[in-house]
Amino acid sequence: MKHNNDFVAAIDIGTTKIVAIIGRKTESGKLEILAMSKAESKGVKRGVVQNIEETVNAIQTVIEEAEKKAGVKLTEAFVGIAGQHIRSVKSRGHINRNSSEEEITKEDMKALIEDMHKIPLDAGQEIIHVIPQNYMVDNEPGVKNPVGMLGRRLEANFHIVIGEIASAKNIEKCVNRVGLKVKSLVLEPLASSEAVLTDDEKEAGVALVDIGGGTTDLAVYYDGIIRHTAVIAFGGNVITKDIKEGCSILQRQAEQLKIQFGSSLGDLAQEDKIVTIPGISGREPKEISFRSLAFIIQSRMEEIIDAVIFEVENSGYMEKLSAGMVITGGGALMRHLPQLIKFRTGMDVRVGYPGESLSGDRNQEVNHPMYSTSVGLILKGYEFNRMQNKPVEEPLEVETEEPVQVKKESKRSGFLKNVFNEFFDEKGSAM
Repeated sequence: MKHNNDFVAAIDIGTTKIVAIIGRKTESGKLEILAMSKAESKGVKRGVVQNIEETVNAIQTVIEEAEKKAGVKLTEAFVGIAGQHIRSVKSRGHINRNSSEEEITKEDMKALIEDMHKIPLDAGQEIIHVIPQNYMVDNEPGVKNPVGMLGRRLEANFHIVIGEIASAKNIEKCVNRVGLKVKSLVLEPLASSEAVLTDDEKEAGVALVDIGGGTTDLAVYYDGIIRHTAVIAFGGNVITKDIKEGCSILQRQAEQLKIQFGSSLGDLAQEDKIVTIPGISGREPKEISFRSLAFIIQSRMEEIIDAVIFEVENSGYMEKLSAGMVITGGGALMRHLPQLIKFRTGMDVRVGYPGESLSGDRNQEVNHPMYSTSVGLILKGYEFNRMQNKPVEEPLEVETEEPVQVKKESKRSGFLKNVFNEFFDEKGSAM
């Protein structure tokens, strides 16, 4: 499959689960999932790989199962990256062209983006994504696509995502150990956004909140452009931990309680309902009321929501999000969570499912908020391949001048640097 656009494979290395997914685009442009496999994740904490051996074993399991289901042999995959080390910055860059009489080309835009990879970074950090937001041609602002315009000076505002080299290298190492190549690392909130947000929501202004086990990922869009990304260092697992400690029960019992009987609003929980938990190793059973369980969950959920609000306010777009908030990820299905968020933020809230991107009924198993990132990675993978492989797909090893140039660039810029036009669509606007 190495040089075949029929299939795209993705791996979502999460804190609670590792998912491998293989998909292909149908003629209608929808995504058909050929195989999906998941395994428990034990070697990842807060989105960062901490035990290579356990993570490799889980990836091996899901890849083998997915390959068997789909009947294909994989050589490469798109992989998500998250973790609290991820940060985003705004930057502005410009290039001066030789002549104002010549039209601006995509090559000029690439040169401008390439230039942004040279911004100073802290030791041990590298750029994951450089995403253009809008352009300025000879001091004419608000240009979305400057290709074809005449002008000498080309400027742009950029959204730049930065991560730790070590974390990325550990992800790469785990995937390489199962015999696969990392085609590209994709920031997980960008992938989730691709799967669950509509174009109208991105234009009106929306915050995508992906509540995972170890992290809560955020992406803010306005006027169709990504404006802010962040990874908050806690998710559903801290709620389970609070229940475990608050009720003095086992971790697995706390997780089961959270899923079966949990609610995000203590006032809506039934006061007279009680669940009995068997005692540890023959001790007396414990009785826990639905209401006290809900208040434990609510206090931690409020902390997560407040961290999200803080990030959205930092982005400067809090008052511009007409489409409010879309929540996804496994934690999004907690009872009464939309009501709690609406109560604390005043925003409209909906739960985001990746089903809009999927074709047919056979993919209903994947149409769950916990698979939003996985489906989004496949969609981002198609976009990446489409931009890399125009007009024909060709291995980089072919000895022509251009691929030598590409190899040289990627060596200089390190593993994390993606092909600079990765996030362009046909019109040259930011994805």
